[in-house]
Amino acid sequence: MTPRERVLAAISHEKVDRVPCDFWGTPEVITMLKKHLGVSEELELWEKLGVDKIVDLTPYHTLGVPLPPFFYRGPRHEQNQDIWGVSYIPQEYNGGVYWEINYHPLASMDTIEEVENNYTFPEVDWFDFSYFSFLFKRQVVKYRDYAIKCGYISPLYVYLNLRGMEKGLADFVANREYAHYVLKRICDFLYSFHERLFEAGRRFIDIAEVTDDFGMQTGLLISPNIFEEFFQPYYRRFIRLLKDFGIRVFHHDDGAMSLLVPRLVELGIEVLNPIQWKLPGMDPKALKNDFGKVLCFHGGVDNQETLPFGNTTDVEQEVIYLLETLASDGTGYILAPCHNIQPITPLENIVTMYKTVHYWGVL
Repeated sequence: MTPRERVLAAISHEKVDRVPCDFWGTPEVITMLKKHLGVSEELELWEKLGVDKIVDLTPYHTLGVPLPPFFYRGPRHEQNQDIWGVSYIPQEYNGGVYWEINYHPLASMDTIEEVENNYTFPEVDWFDFSYFSFLFKRQVVKYRDYAIKCGYISPLYVYLNLRGMEKGLADFVANREYAHYVLKRICDFLYSFHERLFEAGRRFIDIAEVTDDFGMQTGLLISPNIFEEFFQPYYRRFIRLLKDFGIRVFHHDDGAMSLLVPRLVELGIEVLNPIQWKLPGMDPKALKNDFGKVLCFHGGVDNQETLPFGNTTDVEQEVIYLLETLASDGTGYILAPCHNIQPITPLENIVTMYKTVHYWGVL
């Protein structure tokens, strides 16, 4: 099977020749791995590791990196600002650089009137999707053996970037009319943008994300009632949009978010990531028993403890455990790290993760 065939078969709960695996890592890790394995291109790295990489071709406009001028023709922003007006600065952590938000454009606007008078939401007409279509199809040829992901719909993420974490979460309780207004403006843009994006990439997009981090280390970041009131209607509309285009629904949701899984399944998600199985309520055997007929699980390999601080034996044992639970029926699982592998991770642990799934994941 090709990597694309293997990934899509696992999502569809069809027979696979071996459990597929994906790779997420920071740029620093990618550079170190390429040097360690003697390759120069990422394609060569995936082939060397035997990774069934899901290739993300979403045209992001974040972290101050401007989109190509032939795609984005909207207003010019300050350096290191995204299309929402959120500003970022680079911060170094243990040898890796992350872009942290240092300006939330709606942080000081606490009323609908203030937002209407002082803030401009992005518009879909700022983007030229015909040029995107041309560029996208050229990239698809390069990655023809791999599943293509294109699209990232994350309303809570955008809302909290605009308002800041503390004010943003408080709005759902103490400033509800305001939260509904801003969230609707965000979601109207995200829907229109992705409708045009999917039309431009028609037939070539396998997977897209309808996603948010509703979980934290100990439980949910918001209550199920808040999810139902503020997010569920939009999620239903977004997921219907993906399925109208024949695109598989990938949902990334960090943390202990198991209380929302039944609602998300009812709404139609098909792939659940990242499965932080050491957190409360995230037992992989229980998740497989309860949702394994309708969900494909993606991720699972712990990169808070096992990958950075364990040894190769720890990594091997964890991979085998995940194969025995999340792939207990021989499909419906794509093994991957729970998030981007960090620069403090020993390279031998990364290599061991993929060697183990190739040896024990043959079906």
